[in-house]
Amino acid sequence: MSISVVYWSGTGNTQAMAEAVVEGIKAAGQEAELLEVGNADAKTVAAVDALALGCPAMGAEVLEESEMEPFVEELESLVSGKKILLFGSYGWGDGEWMRDWADRMKNAGAQLIREEGIIANDAPPEDDVLEELKAAGKELAE
Repeated sequence: MSISVVYWSGTGNTQAMAEAVVEGIKAAGQEAELLEVGNADAKTVAAVDALALGCPAMGAEVLEESEMEPFVEELESLVSGKKILLFGSYGWGDGEWMRDWADRMKNAGAQLIREEGIIANDAPPEDDVLEELKAAGKELAE
């Protein structure tokens, strides 16, 4: 099974979350490719069996616009039927960016591992959030 974990991180919080997902995938006996979005190719990533995408909330609760948004846009037409986990951190608001992102992926035909994604409202992410990410990573790999 091939699994990619692609993320954008400004301060390291989302990277820590991505690493927790990878830990969970490995705990399930699978390998994961961890990629910063700038190094990820949408077509290559879409060819995997399952993927996890991480991005913090930016500006008015939107995805990071220079790298993550174009990547997600390109992925949208390629994710139908794929198992996907969404995650990210935020410092304000109520997680609207994640609900919007989850809706986009569902509308594109993806099967979300966590209906609303996994979000952390602090830095660094709390242990219970990291545990949830590991559990979700494990689920993604099963």
